[in-house]
Amino acid sequence: MVDFLADSNLCGQTILRLVSRGNAIIAELLRLSEFVPPVYRLEGKQGQVKYSEVIIDFSYFKITEQFDANIEKNPQLRDLDDEFRENHLEILTRFYAAFESVHKFVMDLNRFVEDLNEGTFIQQTLESVLLNEDGKQLLCEALFLYGVMLLILDLRIEGIVRERMLVSYHRYSAKRVSSDSNIDDVCKLLRSTGYSNAQNGKRPLNYPEDYFRRIPVNKDYVSMVIGRLRSEIGRAHV
Repeated sequence: MVDFLADSNLCGQTILRLVSRGNAIIAELLRLSEFVPPVYRLEGKQGQVKYSEVIIDFSYFKITEQFDANIEKNPQLRDLDDEFRENHLEILTRFYAAFESVHKFVMDLNRFVEDLNEGTFIQQTLESVLLNEDGKQLLCEALFLYGVMLLILDLRIEGIVRERMLVSYHRYSAKRVSSDSNIDDVCKLLRSTGYSNAQNGKRPLNYPEDYFRRIPVNKDYVSMVIGRLRSEIGRAHV
């Protein structure tokens, strides 16, 4: 049998590349979390007064026309909005690329598991990959990495801040967003969970389980990964 990680093993190379990409995504999220524009936190009276009429969370999607019209008819707000776009679009674009990469990662992971179940990879199934030492490690790591991405986002870039940044990107990049953009799905995945990392911050009911369920991952895959890990832990304590 061909080695699972051999260059000629499409199955092994696919999951290996996915895991490598997952690690790169986490590194980028951690880097970017240090550069969240403070204005998106709307901290301090000056920030709240100056920018509250051009920065908004997902409530924007319920009052889009009204919000945009208020800016358009007020020359001062229009100038402030234009200035804000010019100063922040570059960093917003980088944040959005990172946010979108999380969505693409889980979709590609689901597609890989689906391909395994449908026999796309010759002589490879979910069960056979989990019986292979390298395959088991990579399948476990891929699921772990997705969970880490979501937790890093909530711990390092608070939900309300994510929403404000996504709305700004949507408003400022409307003409640049391609027809096949996943921005709607990215917004659904990364909308605020209600979790706060502040001291005495609240932990929402059923958190983080409901957060992880926003894009379901194949239940058999999750169950089998947990089963393998429990077996490993059990053998380690024998």
